[in-house]
Amino acid sequence: MTRKVELITDPDCPNVEAAREQLRQAFAAVGEVPSWDEWDRQADDAPEYARSYGSPTVLVNGRDVAGEATKSEANCCRVYEGADGRFQGVPAVEKIVAALTAG
Repeated sequence: MTRKVELITDPDCPNVEAAREQLRQAFAAVGEVPSWDEWDRQADDAPEYARSYGSPTVLVNGRDVAGEATKSEANCCRVYEGADGRFQGVPAVEKIVAALTAG
C-alpha cells in the first residue's frame, strides 16, 4: 500500500521528538518500517499547505490523523485530546495507526 505520511513541525516545538516516537510506534504496530517526510513549516522549501498547521501535525495522505480540519496561519503548538480526556502535545499512536490502516 502506497501512502504519504508527513510530520509538520516548528523548529522550537518541544513535542517534535515525542511525535517522531509516536510515528515509530504506529509503524511498528502495523508491521512496517517507519517512513515519513518531515517539514519545518517555517522553511522556505516547505509546501504552502504545511504552513497552515500547528506543530506537530501528522498527515496521512494529506489528512490530519486527529481529524481536525482547523488550520492556523500563526506559529502555534498543537494539542490533542488523549483517550483519558486529557490534552497532550502529540497525536495518540492509535490515531496514527487508524490513519495508516484506513482504506
